[in-house]
Amino acid sequence: MDLSVLIFLTSGLFLGWSLGANDAANIFGTAVGTRMVRFSTAAIVCSIFVILGAVISGGGTTQTLGRLGAISTLAGAFTAALAAAFTVYLMTKRGLPVSTSQAIVGAIVGWNFFSGATTDAAELYKIIATWIACPILAGLIAVPLFKLVQYVLNMAKLHLLRLDAYTRFALVLAGAFGAYSLGANNIANVVGVFVPASPFTDFTIGELVTVNSTQQLFLLGAVAIGIGIFTYSKHVMLTVGQDLAAMTPVAAWVVVVSHSIVLFVFASQGLERILAGAGLPTIPLVPVSSSQAVVGAIVGLGMMRHSEGVRWPLLGSIVLGWVLTPFAAAIVCFFGLFVLQNLFNQSVY
Repeated sequence: MDLSVLIFLTSGLFLGWSLGANDAANIFGTAVGTRMVRFSTAAIVCSIFVILGAVISGGGTTQTLGRLGAISTLAGAFTAALAAAFTVYLMTKRGLPVSTSQAIVGAIVGWNFFSGATTDAAELYKIIATWIACPILAGLIAVPLFKLVQYVLNMAKLHLLRLDAYTRFALVLAGAFGAYSLGANNIANVVGVFVPASPFTDFTIGELVTVNSTQQLFLLGAVAIGIGIFTYSKHVMLTVGQDLAAMTPVAAWVVVVSHSIVLFVFASQGLERILAGAGLPTIPLVPVSSSQAVVGAIVGLGMMRHSEGVRWPLLGSIVLGWVLTPFAAAIVCFFGLFVLQNLFNQSVY
């Protein structure tokens, strides 16, 4: 592979690292924040299942981003990914669980403006609608699920030590499901912009397994996510798991499961086919925010315990970060493209 290709891909890997440091941290944030799962355990489980989800089920949401803006050169994809990664990094440094999905969408829109390409308004509105629906849906799932779990536990009357052991095990299982869902849903954010200009070629392992160029990109991006989880995610985990609202271990499990269901629903091509086959409206395959889903579930449970259960000033800061992220990424991308085209003579579209 040409060295310049590897250089261009570094921005996607940086974005993957940023996603691991921010969005992926939310999968185990409540478990680590409540000290039910050690950070090292969370990082290992999360990394393994993010890679599996990305490689096996990551194709659906990538198509949606492609319809929003098909970046056809590696230099353009490099700039879009770098703009998104830089924006997420700045927010992560402040301890805010921002949305990588919003960052990459903002960067793609910035590329559209610079290149003169038309932004598909219908796709953009659909994506924005899911940003609003994602935290609300997570909160609506979390409240009845929490009540159901409480009812089951009250009926079971488990000994405190056994309940503790079951809860820890359940948190690890829920985290594995959440990590798989995150890889399937959010890998499009990391390397989706590189798919139209992918430098890889398909290859076959034996005579049965074919690994296509897109899956190779997904694998690279997922490994970068895993590195981000190990190196920089603990700070955001504690923000989500401790600072936003007080969480019990059972509530932490409910938050992870609610978040995971939301991400899985918006990434499942199988569910889309089932709904379409039954003549029902399909759910859009859109990369939604892990951060928004987790925060929505936490706020839903906090409001169930009355509004004083939520630290509203912190929530306000988080929501402000969500609003600013796509605009900041679009601006950074636009000026980055200008620099790359005019100072380094690169073809960015």
